[in-house]
Formats: sequence, C-alpha cells, structure tokens
Amino acid sequence: MCFEITSFIIVISCCAISITPFVFGQVQLSNPTASDWGIANAESVGLSANRLAQMDSAIRKGDFKNVTSVLVARHGKLIHESYFDNEPNGLRNTRSLTKTVTGMLIGIAIDKGLLSGVDANVFRFFQDKMPVQNPDPRKEKITVEDFLTMSSSLECDDNNSFSRGNEERMYLIEDWIKFTLDLPVKGFPAWVTKPKDSPYGRSFSYCTAGAVTLGGVLERATRMSVQTFAAKNLFDPLGISKVEWQFTPLDLAMTGGGLSLRSRDLLKLAQLYLNGGVWNGRQIITQQWVKVSTTPKAEIDDDTEYSYLWWLRSFKSGTKKYPTYYMTGNGGNKAMVFPDLDMVVVITATNYNVRGA
Repeated sequence: MCFEITSFIIVISCCAISITPFVFGQVQLSNPTASDWGIANAESVGLSANRLAQMDSAIRKGDFKNVTSVLVARHGKLIHESYFDNEPNGLRNTRSLTKTVTGMLIGIAIDKGLLSGVDANVFRFFQDKMPVQNPDPRKEKITVEDFLTMSSSLECDDNNSFSRGNEERMYLIEDWIKFTLDLPVKGFPAWVTKPKDSPYGRSFSYCTAGAVTLGGVLERATRMSVQTFAAKNLFDPLGISKVEWQFTPLDLAMTGGGLSLRSRDLLKLAQLYLNGGVWNGRQIITQQWVKVSTTPKAEIDDDTEYSYLWWLRSFKSGTKKYPTYYMTGNGGNKAMVFPDLDMVVVITATNYNVRGA
C-alpha cells in the first residue's frame, strides 16, 4: 500500500519537472511558517500545481486509503502541504521510521566523541546484563554497525514469526535489551545466502530488537536519556518542540519505533539530510555522517538496499530513474530524500499492519 502511494506521488511530481509550466495558481498551504521554510509556488520550482491538485483529489476520493498528509519541498522551499485529517499540527505515530532517527542520534554521538565509532562493541556496554543465554564468542564481536545495518550474527527476524528474535516475542518480557543479548547466533541453511557471499558482505535481516538495543548504547555512551540527548542535539536545533516517545517496560525510550512527530517536522529531518546535515546555517549532523549513513551497506532485494537504518532504492518515471534514500514505518509513513531532484517528500498514513505498509 505505502509503496503504491509513494510511486504515485513520485510519478506525478517527477514527471512535472520536465514539462513546460502552466499557471494553475499556488497550492494552499496549511499554517505556513516562514521562519521554518521559505514558501514557493509549485510552478516556480518546476512542478505542476495541477498534478499535485490531482493527487490530492485522488486521495480524498479514496483511491489511496488512509493517507493523513502529503508534503513536498523543492530547492529548500515548501511548495505543497495537504492534510487529509484536518490535523496540520497532529502528531504522527511514525512506527519504524523512528529507527532512522536513532541512526541520526548514533551519528551525532560519534561526531561528538561520546561513542568511539560504528565499530564499538555492543556487549561491552552491558556488562551488568551478563552472563547471557546462548553464549558464543561471535556474539561478543557484534558492533554498533551490525545493528545499524540490520546484519548482526543474532537470530532475529521480524518478518519470520518463528524467529527467536521476532519483535512480538520481545514485547512479552520486561528487559528488551537482555532479550537481544540472549538471542542465539543464526544459522544459514543451504538455501540462504551467507554473509560472505552476499553483496557488501552482510546478510540483511530486519530486527527491531537491535535498534532498541542501540537506544541502550546511546544512553550509556552519552550518560543521558535518549530523549534528553535527542532534544538537545537534534530536535531543539531544528525547532522541533512537539515530540512524543514511547518507552520500554524499563523506561528506556523506544528507539525501534513509535516516535510521534508532526508532518512538517518529519520534512525537516529529510531536508536536514538533503542539506548535508545543515539547518539554518548550523551544522547539526556532519556531512561525513550524512554521506556514510546513506551509502549502501547491505542488499535487501533486487530493488532495495540498506545503509545505517536508511532504505535506498530508485523510482522510475518514464525513462528516468530517480535514486532516493528514505525513512519508512508501518502504516505507510515515509520521509524521502531525492538528491538529484533537490526535493524531499513526506507521506503519513494509518494503514497499520496492511501488507506492504
């Protein structure tokens, strides 16, 4: 569902770029705030206001279900903002889109010297949770990068209901980090490609437990709560004041999902990366981290790759392909960056647990 919505938006937006502009009038923006964004007419940045209006009409007719907002910015200007639930300031439960925010926080902690790097050993942060079940020396070599790329040696797969590390099993117990550390090392039957034979030398397996454990790494490395570190170093500099975290049973901010943000603030996060980590002239995330965290590290399928909790793929419009990296969460929530188009797009939706969303 969410990829169908995304593809539709990209087609009508991207196709408009090479078309001779027609004057259809400016799309009405909800609560435009000049201090956050410059406001521009769609035609002035090479997009068709008519096509964007057609998109809105299709969503309102129900051609695309349960979409709550669509925002588009190009060349740093907000050019389209539509809310289909009449909640321009409503908090969006982004679900697993939260994971990408966690990756941003890891990058900031490394940039500030609070975390030694992506090669930092995870188990060394949790000596108080030893010994672990299923002891194996390979587990003790797991790094921050292994969790950032969803490719650790742990048997953890949210897409397999039989997996020991499936997130639904984690939610039943109190200590989610101990749950992760106790997982066994995964095996590779003959029909599964081993890491050494995989592109980039990593075998991707979607694992929320790993992203949750990165929250524990953040707290212990920075010596402050995840929510405090995030507010001080990411949200406050971006002018993001309305934030709602979910928490684990042991009161750790849930870095694997459930963070709620406003649609326009999601657009800020995407624009921050498009700007090379800069917002309003301030370097919030280093350009180096922006680059390394959006460079392919693992292959998911023939069309999709993965980096540091960012998804990477290209969308086709006519004969052209437009590469993108994006955050995504259950329900159809996406914040997408199109570097070649100097454009960011946010889609929020509530198609929770719909296949493909």
